[in-house]
Amino acid sequence: MTEEIVVLHRADARRCAELIDPVAIVESVLRRHADGRVLLPTEGYMAWTNSAGAYSRSIAMLGALTGPEPVYGLKLINAAVSNPAKGLERAGGISVLFDPETARPQFIAEAGYLSGLRTAAYTVASLRSLGPEEIEEVSLIGCGALARAHIELITRYLPSAKNIHLYDLDPARSAELQRWTEERWPDLAVAQAATARSCAQAGQVVVMLTVSDTPYAGLDWFRPGSFVAHVSLDDLCEDVFAGAEAVFVDDAELIRENPRRILGRLMQEGKVISPGADQLAAGARALSGTLGAVLLGQQAPIRPSDGVVVSNPFGMSILDVAMVAEVRRVAAENGLGQRIDLIGEEGGTTR
Repeated sequence: MTEEIVVLHRADARRCAELIDPVAIVESVLRRHADGRVLLPTEGYMAWTNSAGAYSRSIAMLGALTGPEPVYGLKLINAAVSNPAKGLERAGGISVLFDPETARPQFIAEAGYLSGLRTAAYTVASLRSLGPEEIEEVSLIGCGALARAHIELITRYLPSAKNIHLYDLDPARSAELQRWTEERWPDLAVAQAATARSCAQAGQVVVMLTVSDTPYAGLDWFRPGSFVAHVSLDDLCEDVFAGAEAVFVDDAELIRENPRRILGRLMQEGKVISPGADQLAAGARALSGTLGAVLLGQQAPIRPSDGVVVSNPFGMSILDVAMVAEVRRVAAENGLGQRIDLIGEEGGTTR
């Protein structure tokens, strides 16, 4: 008896990703989510402190696309904040797709690159529907792997964005990202900002990509007409959510259930409530809606005018599952991936 699984390493995953449209995939799944055609369980989370005293965690994210051709899967993404000092990316892991009939794992792909691609694709999708009509200046606060993923997709989908501003607590990291960007896109103007605040004020679009666990960026950090993609957990202060023109999320319930993020804490405290809630408590604000509802035409988009529009996604497993499913299709078409017999009995081989 044999039981095969296909394993795709990062280099092949990148090759496959070049042949797909990640933003279209994200937008399609967000529509399905808004239409109720997904399964989205609560994520599993475990945290610890490693021998260097650094915060470390493991997140298990299950999800499924339901319907005539269902897709079921899992992303396991782990991180330690001490990894960059060791020459490692902060986060890494695997994504797994299951056989819908037997529930057996069928396909494994390295998750670090594809997870970053999914995250950046969500940012670009939100910009297309909710960002400024013309985007020339983009600021990235935090210059790790996610920043690279964002630059790759911004150059691909938003060609008018010709000026990139960078800031990182580690100047060497922002300098390296500047070199990497200029080598690949010499027509871009790339500059390092002296402070996080000056970086935020430089861009019409500000993408927060740090690992901060303490809010630090207030509403006065952002110039009028800005779009802020709060990709990380705790960069934005409470007044940003209270005073923004609009705040859009991917799934309000997932955010509310997670007090490790500032928006989740504000929702649990009743300072921010879900979109369409029946009662608005004194001093609270309601979320403007979800990006999926905008894409499905259930609500009108709100773009920044004289204030700030905030995108604060939770990061849904179904986006990873869909992305990996499309990568699996391309890998099969191109003969990529290593087949491994999980049983290994009676002559089973690894090849």
